[in-house]
Amino acid sequence: MTNTTSSAPSTDNILTGVALMLGFCLTAPLLDVAAKLASSSVPVGQITAARFVVQCALMAPFIGVMRVSMRVAREHWLPLIFRALLLLFATFCFITAIRVMPLADALAIVFVAPFIVLLFGKFYLGEDVGPRRIGACFVGFVGVLFVIQPSFAAFGAVALIPLGTAVAFAFYILVTRGLSRQMHPVAMQFHTGLIASLFCIPVLLLAQGSGSELFDPVWPKGIAWLWLFGAGFFATLSHIMMTYALSLAPSATLAPLQYFELPVATLLGYLVFNDFPNALSLIGIAIIIGAGLYMIHRERMTAGQLITERAAPPI
Repeated sequence: MTNTTSSAPSTDNILTGVALMLGFCLTAPLLDVAAKLASSSVPVGQITAARFVVQCALMAPFIGVMRVSMRVAREHWLPLIFRALLLLFATFCFITAIRVMPLADALAIVFVAPFIVLLFGKFYLGEDVGPRRIGACFVGFVGVLFVIQPSFAAFGAVALIPLGTAVAFAFYILVTRGLSRQMHPVAMQFHTGLIASLFCIPVLLLAQGSGSELFDPVWPKGIAWLWLFGAGFFATLSHIMMTYALSLAPSATLAPLQYFELPVATLLGYLVFNDFPNALSLIGIAIIIGAGLYMIHRERMTAGQLITERAAPPI
């Protein structure tokens, strides 16, 4: 007789997956803290490059130890390059925003990405999305407006930049869905970091001496080296934890935990930078979390799709 329960995750695996997802939520905002600290003396383009260069250096040993194949089929190169460019753009936009915005405000706006993915799936890919989830998307967008309004008044047009991260990451998720069925996640992460690095470094070399506030590279001084390494280290660590969490526990179990990242970012922003969202932003954050959790609930009730991948910010 065939064992029909053998594919179900064990309790130990689920608990380990939950612990790893909570670890992601605790470490991912540390990437943002390191990037924001570095931005006081290092251009955004250089911080972005460091994030991917360090990711490559850290992922390389995993490739050897796990004996992961580095071969990429010809038909996978184009989506792989597109994936890397989307993540590169998303990262650059987010670091540009948090130079001046509170971490929680910027991250809350980025959490509009799962709503974009769902709407794109509904109206472009023809996926079966019910009216309740569509309604949750629009409520989430209202929450984003609550966050943007005071941020726009305080910081100007830079408050809109996290929307660039959200849109880029939404399409990054869609590309990743297809590639994840064809490539090992470790190899995909390494190649993404390598491709992004190969795009970043020439830009920095061309910008040298240009005086560009965003791209003209500088020689980091003192502790800035630590912040640059920290951006890449915490990016790599957090995404490894998320990858393995998804392999151990059902995404429907892990998805609601993703929103734990927002209070962690709020706390770190307050402790490190003395930044705290105002009342209107807090209302908006609560609306976004509520709409996101409701959307996850509806998806669990229907198709049980991979919402954790949808909700996870890239950086």
